[in-house]
This record gives sequence, structure tokens and C-alpha cells, in this order.
Amino acid sequence: MESVKKRVTEFSLEAHDLYLNQSVPFLEESPDPLQFYRDWIGPNKPCIIRNAFSHWPALSRWTPAYLREKVGSKVISVAVTPNGYADAVSGDRFVMPEERRMSFSSLLDILEEAPIRQGPVFYVQKQCSNLLEELPELTDDLEPHVSWMSAALGESLLSMLSGAALGESLLSMLSGAALVHKDHYENLYCVVSGEKNFILLPPTDRPFIPYGSYQPAVYRQRDDGEFEVVDQTGSEKVRSGVCESQRSLLYLTPTTPAPRQVPWIPLDPLDPDLDRYPEYRKARPLRCSVKAGEMLYLPSLWFHHVQQSHGCIADFLSVELCTVELAEAPCHLRTGRHRHQA
Repeated sequence: MESVKKRVTEFSLEAHDLYLNQSVPFLEESPDPLQFYRDWIGPNKPCIIRNAFSHWPALSRWTPAYLREKVGSKVISVAVTPNGYADAVSGDRFVMPEERRMSFSSLLDILEEAPIRQGPVFYVQKQCSNLLEELPELTDDLEPHVSWMSAALGESLLSMLSGAALGESLLSMLSGAALVHKDHYENLYCVVSGEKNFILLPPTDRPFIPYGSYQPAVYRQRDDGEFEVVDQTGSEKVRSGVCESQRSLLYLTPTTPAPRQVPWIPLDPLDPDLDRYPEYRKARPLRCSVKAGEMLYLPSLWFHHVQQSHGCIADFLSVELCTVELAEAPCHLRTGRHRHQA
């Protein structure tokens, strides 16, 4: 076993030395599709593209006033936590948010009071596209078809949807953070305003990233305003305790019971506990900031930690080679934190 660990460590170091960049490179314009495939998709390396979506109306339109006018009356699903940490490890539990239904205007009222109020953190975090399901009025402000990416993959992103999720509009209006996690699909993060800060780790660093198994649970706010953590046991049906986004997160159907244990990454790369996770010393994280008007190409299976600045509005298209999920459009205008799938 020690011999295997040694070889795995050597493999990771060789990957960094031979082909992985020491920082995330910038492209100054939308790339040629074939060149993009050869330079970035094939080698599975991230890059930041500038001037790639300057024609999107969302760049100028997506303000709280516009959103209130456009979709203020719509009733949406809102996740609620005591501190913004949801879909994350807390102690020996994997804790998911409480989910409530409210109008978008009611959510804006709560969020606009954020600087002077104390209390729960509210955000929209559906994993299976609340943009199409709950806020389709906003889809005209975006462009799901990124022509050069479609050409690089050999098929139109829009035609690949086949009725799947076009987008998750994560309109949380808070500064947020997502702990280290990875996605099995290609991601294009498009920042409309503000800034998203990333810590990236390649798949070859997987041996140095700890996983644990945790009892699934959900937050519940009591009548006195305090939150409690309620376990989801294997005998409970998911529909009775876990919301639609959480079922997607855990790869469950509406009728399957909640899993007994959830595999998750407990490490915080901003403050890693190296005494508890000494192998993480061998990891070589990359750091980058994606600013307004910039797009991050994040290859599949790269581990990433994300923080949003105050006032950040972003959208990301998640592309699987057989299906497409336009997965998340955060609009963060408040102090707080958000975590999601590992």
C-alpha cells in the first residue's frame, strides 16, 4: 500500500510539472472551437475567457429593481439556513437547507434588509433549474447557445438539452462560498457583475483530498426562531423531508428513501486542518478571480471552492457530453455563505 501511495503522489507531482499550468491562463476573446478543444477540453485544463458574452442583456439588466419588476410576483422555492452553510458537513452531519415557498418580491424585501437585520440566510439553490421551472421570464436575458463551445463539442448545447435543465437561477443576493466539490460535467462560469474567487484542484490531486461519510439531515426553524438539525433516516421518504433540489443533489428519485450516509469533503481550503488532513499538504491548488464580463472554463472532475463577492451576479452552463445542464446563476447581494454539492 505504501508503494501505491508513493506512485500516486509521484503521478500528481508529474502532472503538475509536465502539463498543468501554475496559474489559470487568460484568453482575450472567444476561442476557435478546434483550438479550444485541443488546448483546453482535451487536456482537461481550466482557463478564463474575456469578451465571450458581452452581448448578453443580463449584463445591463440584472439589477434588484429589474428583477422585482420582471419576476417579483412569481412564487419560487427558497432555501433557508441559520448561517448560509447548506449542503455541507456540520459536525458529523451532512446538513441540507429548509425549503420555503415565497414570492420573489418577498425574498427581495428580506435580502434588501440584510445590512440591518440578523437572522436566517435566504437563497435560491435548486439543483435542477429554477430558471426554466420558476423564472422562465429571465431566459431571454441569457444565451444558452455558446457557439464556439457547441462547435468544440460537436453539437449545439441547446439541441443537447432534450428537455433537461437549462438553468439554475441561484438568486441568493448574498456573498457566498461553496466548499470543495467537483462536478462530472464541463462548466462555463459567466460573471455578469461582481467577482467570483476560485480555488481549483485537478483530479490528479484526488488522493490528497479527504472524504467522509455523514448522516444526512435538514435544518428546521422552530417557532422561537432557532434552528434545529433533523436527521433523515433510511426509513423516511425523501419527499417528506428533502426538497427537489436536495433529491437531485443526492441522485434520488421522489420516492426513494434518504441515504443512510452521504459521502462528502469536510476540508475547508481557506483554513485547512493539516493536523487532521496531513495529505492535503501535497495538493497544489490554483487560485483565480473571475470578474464581470469574464468566463471561466472549468473542466469536469476538477475540485473547486467558490466565493462570491458582494453584488456578484453570475451564471454557469454545465455541459455533459451526453446531456447538458445549465446549472447555476447566482445573484449575490448580501453577506453570507452558500455551499453545495461535493
